[in-house]
Amino acid sequence: MTRIDVMDRAAELRRQRVPFVLATVVRAQSPTSARPGDCAVILSDGTIEGFVGGSCALTTVKAESLRVLSRESSALLIISPHSTQSDENDSDGEVIRAFNPCLSGGTLEMFLEPSLPEPTIVIYGDSPIAQALLDAAAVVGFRPLEGTFMGSKELESDFVVIATHGIDEEPALIEALESKASYIGLVASKRRGAGVLSLLEDKGYDLSRIKSPAGLDIGGRTPGEIAISILAEIVTRRNSRSHRAETLAPNYPQIGIDPICGMDVVIDASAITVNLGGIDYYFCCNGCRVNFQKQHS
Repeated sequence: MTRIDVMDRAAELRRQRVPFVLATVVRAQSPTSARPGDCAVILSDGTIEGFVGGSCALTTVKAESLRVLSRESSALLIISPHSTQSDENDSDGEVIRAFNPCLSGGTLEMFLEPSLPEPTIVIYGDSPIAQALLDAAAVVGFRPLEGTFMGSKELESDFVVIATHGIDEEPALIEALESKASYIGLVASKRRGAGVLSLLEDKGYDLSRIKSPAGLDIGGRTPGEIAISILAEIVTRRNSRSHRAETLAPNYPQIGIDPICGMDVVIDASAITVNLGGIDYYFCCNGCRVNFQKQHS
């Protein structure tokens, strides 16, 4: 793929709301096969489209790209065949130094930039609070969607707010409960909210994902103030470690360690493996695999 092809692919992935990392080589010290300007997209399953180096370099790029994607923060990755004590595992979240003994003498530096689709909030209702939420959600990086009763299979969002002021609250809550939403906020007084939730509890629904009344207690009175309190609660939830672990970690391949060179290896369909005594071993390249087999032959 040319650089233009990679950029077109990145634009397509953004339109499709698919998370990925754009890796761009910014410095290459000979001898390396990559050159400044080479780039690739790395998907959350470890798939690489484009070119940023040979097989050994790609092993590190894949592993570090998945970590960058899970942290949702960019980083400069420096891959070098030379290691000092301070270089190993040296990462401050902005610069990642990776020791790669397989490189033929050169050093690669590349910028890893994660691209994640903006999170969505499904908002039920045409009340002033619902409208305030629709207006304010984009300001804090969310994509607001108006909720409609179309079946839970169509409701794909981590965050749902029901602000119908008593109109069709129960079916809206049921639709949200039957989706994968991790946060369901009900805009209601404590008394009315408790009454609605008791009806759902009697029907056997797990109400642990529902927050009623929705929002942080900031003393909000106007629709705008209440909308801000709800968004603040959702942002707190989204940025929590537990939420990231729930929504991100299960989507990524596991990472193993090459027993020969000690490099991290992404365990996916393309991983080079050897099964010995019922144990799977993973390798950055065929050279390490051959050395391992010689040692155990």
